[in-house]
Amino acid sequence: MELMKPIYQLYEWYISRGLDPNSMPKHIAIIMDGNRRYSRVQGNINVIKGHEIGVDTLEKVLDWSIDLGIEIVTAYAFSTENFNRPQEEVEGLMNLFVKNFKRIVSHEKIHRNEVKVKVVGRLDLLPSSVREAILEAEESTSHYNKKLFNLAIGYDGRLEIVDAIKKIAKEVEDGKISVDEIDENLVSDNLYTAGLEDPNLIIRTSGEERLSGFLLWQSSYSELYFCDSLWPELRKVDFLRVIRDYQQRERRYGV
Repeated sequence: MELMKPIYQLYEWYISRGLDPNSMPKHIAIIMDGNRRYSRVQGNINVIKGHEIGVDTLEKVLDWSIDLGIEIVTAYAFSTENFNRPQEEVEGLMNLFVKNFKRIVSHEKIHRNEVKVKVVGRLDLLPSSVREAILEAEESTSHYNKKLFNLAIGYDGRLEIVDAIKKIAKEVEDGKISVDEIDENLVSDNLYTAGLEDPNLIIRTSGEERLSGFLLWQSSYSELYFCDSLWPELRKVDFLRVIRDYQQRERRYGV
């Protein structure tokens, strides 16, 4: 692999020089798939180790995004269905969340680049230790507005829409709004992602070609890119290829 490093670096440079800084996606969303499969393929590491390496990959992607001028990154970290995984794995992931949210409080790159951190999802489903660590991370970056990093935890796209409908129905019931006032903007304003621009580009790793309930409402006009690499194996050259592909597409809205 070390022998190939100079070649990949040259290829990274070649792709980078062809990218248009004025045509970067403003908001990319990522389904970080393949951590568990990576663990199985390696054969000698446990599942949580695969997730830990996945965290390292996410940090690299954030660095690459900042370097390219991408303003918003949203990553799908943990769905509501993931609670059905083996207890040992779920507990390991919760501990990983606590550890890394606490790291954000003093994370040099996060603060140097003025990245605001926000978590979206059903936080009430998470252990109190995770909620407290999330609050610390969010509060430590709440005054930033240059870049935005969102993590979807305890998230499900269908549940998000159902919860939005319930909130709107309650407002109608309380006489605050009429049925005729319900429109797309009102629904968007009641989602977990309220106030967040829809993603221009959604990336999924591991070769799976589906959204798995991620940003169902928000992805109507998003470009989709499915990458064969498992998430922990994603390289900078893979990421640059995604951005190049995005810039080469002719974006259409509607049918």
